[in-house]
Amino acid sequence: MDDALHEMTATRLRDLLRAGELTPTEVADHFLARIERANPDLGAFATVAPEAARARTAALERDGAHGRATLWGLPGGDKDLWMRAGVPARFGSRAFAGDDAVVPPVSDEIVDVLDAAGMVSLGRTTAPELGFPAYTEPLAGPVARNPWDPGLGAGGSSGGAAVAVAAGLLPCAPGSDGGGSVRIPAAACGVVGLKPSRGLVPAGSGQESLGGLVVNGPLARTTEDTALLLEGMLTWTPDGRVAHPLTLRAPSARAGEYLAAARRGEVAGVGGEDVRGRFRIGVTTDSAWDDFYTITTSDEARAALDTGVATLAGLGHEVDDLSLEPDPTYGPAFRTLWMAGASAVPLDDPARLDRLEPLTRWLIGRGRQVPARELAEALRALTAFERRLVAQVSRFDAVVTPALATTPRPLGWFDPEDPERNFEQQCQYTPWTSMLNVAGLPAITLPTRWTDDGLPMGVQLIGRPGGETTLLALAAQLEDRLRWADRHPPAW
Repeated sequence: MDDALHEMTATRLRDLLRAGELTPTEVADHFLARIERANPDLGAFATVAPEAARARTAALERDGAHGRATLWGLPGGDKDLWMRAGVPARFGSRAFAGDDAVVPPVSDEIVDVLDAAGMVSLGRTTAPELGFPAYTEPLAGPVARNPWDPGLGAGGSSGGAAVAVAAGLLPCAPGSDGGGSVRIPAAACGVVGLKPSRGLVPAGSGQESLGGLVVNGPLARTTEDTALLLEGMLTWTPDGRVAHPLTLRAPSARAGEYLAAARRGEVAGVGGEDVRGRFRIGVTTDSAWDDFYTITTSDEARAALDTGVATLAGLGHEVDDLSLEPDPTYGPAFRTLWMAGASAVPLDDPARLDRLEPLTRWLIGRGRQVPARELAEALRALTAFERRLVAQVSRFDAVVTPALATTPRPLGWFDPEDPERNFEQQCQYTPWTSMLNVAGLPAITLPTRWTDDGLPMGVQLIGRPGGETTLLALAAQLEDRLRWADRHPPAW
């Protein structure tokens, strides 16, 4: 059985672990061996921690808590932006290398939540410097390479997590998304990535970040595994409700309902019965960046969108075009917010600031020059944008866009020296993601077709606030027809 463990879904592994047919140590050892072989070529992990992982699996086996934790014994990884108590954190940056690494006394909340859910961290998945870029090519290394073509990038900032899942180095992986950082690498690597509604996941609700942009979310090869990891990222009360210690919260399903929607392609109706339903779905290629940058949708992106829309129509859903209202305030307001957020990076030593990459140094420097009035005006403009976008999207059960505007970009394609040009390239590559962080809406990216060169391309489904079960149900229906999980990259 061991030779086939990476072929199994996370849900299947979880079931075998619960039944006692596999042990956490057996599963961890299998994936650690795959990481040892493949990671030098792929850069999925910034650091691998086999000793800590085996100590963790031994503790799980001693406790014998089969079935009591959602992710009991499943391997995963800490994104290299997250803190784990006692483990050096370098944030993909030369400014935090060596003795300048942060060794935190306590873990981030998301790390504690995943530990409590029974997940076993095998190490730290690669992220770009401080998580700002939409690609994962940190000068501090390693570079996350696309498993479908190692000369191409994996997207970012959860690039290492996406590579690990796509290449079978992990069955699923957690990430974070502040402007598309789960969805972009998932789309580039041909896996599923879900950005939850703002306020759904307590450990990363959005409340902690300026403008409410950053939330934590799952990446996996299948819709069902994505839902399983989402449930593991939530903390549940005994009666099956999300235990939310904060005031900010999104409408949530009961325990097991996300997994049920993904498993059956249905959502629970009034009284709890399953309702497959005929959903009303909007389709658009409009982007909030249209009035600021030149946005071009490539032929490959349009073909992926057409495949997704045609499949949804073939499933009996009502499909209508949607034209988003133009908003010339979005571009400058978002840039102001993004730079202001960068200004809070805890670096003041000029020598360490000089070790930052040009893009990061530019964001921090510009952010520290933003007047309070300009930031307040940007936040007001984005709040107005949020209200308008939520109203437009809420006319539909879901809205479909391309996932990315073009195929995954070659390594080094994003300008390494001109940060202004670099920022523009990122927005042109992924013009449909950041607006959903601003609006706090849930969204999921998934592959719908492969190019003639064997590269994955896909779509993004956008939901109403708290609409994760609908998105998971629609994704499951698409997966049933398109069977993307049956395809593996050459690096597999």
